[in-house]
Amino acid sequence: MKKFEGKKIIFFSAAFFNYEKVIVQQLQNFGATVDYYNERPSNSTFTKGIIRVKRNFYQKIIRNYYQNILNETSAKDYDFLLIIKGETVPVFFLKQFKIDHPATKIIYYGYDPISEYPKIANILQYFDKKLIFDRKDAVEFKMQFRPLFFNEVYLNKQETTDFKYDVCFVGSAHTDRFLVGEMVENLAKKLNLITNFYYFSNSRSVLLLKKILDRNLKKIDLAKISYDELSHIQISEIYQKSKAVLDIQKPFQNGLTMRTFEVLASGRKMITTNKDVINYPFYDKNNIAIIDRHNPVISVEFFDSSFIPLSEELLYKMSLTSWLEDVFFNEDDSFWG
Repeated sequence: MKKFEGKKIIFFSAAFFNYEKVIVQQLQNFGATVDYYNERPSNSTFTKGIIRVKRNFYQKIIRNYYQNILNETSAKDYDFLLIIKGETVPVFFLKQFKIDHPATKIIYYGYDPISEYPKIANILQYFDKKLIFDRKDAVEFKMQFRPLFFNEVYLNKQETTDFKYDVCFVGSAHTDRFLVGEMVENLAKKLNLITNFYYFSNSRSVLLLKKILDRNLKKIDLAKISYDELSHIQISEIYQKSKAVLDIQKPFQNGLTMRTFEVLASGRKMITTNKDVINYPFYDKNNIAIIDRHNPVISVEFFDSSFIPLSEELLYKMSLTSWLEDVFFNEDDSFWG
């Protein structure tokens, strides 16, 4: 995409299942120069926890980390600063960066609901452009509504009727996800459907602590938890073997998960707990079944019909390429309503 040729971008994001690497690679493929920084001083489980629970204890480390970045970048020219999530980014950094780089366009993108990270609302005033994946937050905080995207690894246009599984799930074991997943899997088995459910946690010790503190995780079966993170290629291979994929968003989340876009790009049906999916242009009851997370019901008839392929226009608008174009250049969000 010629719009990105020669552009100089500084990009901050927490590490999230290598999506930050996918974004950097695509920008570089388009001819941009990218300086990437993890928004956290460390990606360790301890650092993530302390930032969210007792950030003040970690404040000096955060400040030193961002001051060093200011020192490294003060003499460089940038066309754009992109920050995704921004949980750790301090106000002093945004203020000083703007002083050092007055011509740089500063962009924020949120892939988590602000209710989950309310401190983010305090830094929004320092951005020239603000986008978020959640329709309700877009209205409340006067941001541009822009849903997520799919990684090109998942794109599949080949039809098949040779499935190993009827329904699968791959995802982190958080909030009530395990409980909902167990209900759905048990329902599926009663209907003689073949299942493949893979729950992931990046730390056994943290999961054990959450099992004590979080009522949703008290009943979690540790024997069903894996500590090996699957690659996107491995996940896409599971999707290709499955007729439908289960999607369980966080209970307080209105925006659609990345999984939504990846499943549909894979040409696979989706069972989801997110009722807001009916408001998106790709919604089709043939392809997407909505269930109640507290009382899920699945119909065997949903598995009888084939996936109806999405149009080229829809697939493009759901792609990473279109997402990057909207985040950096487009102000019109009318396509997504």
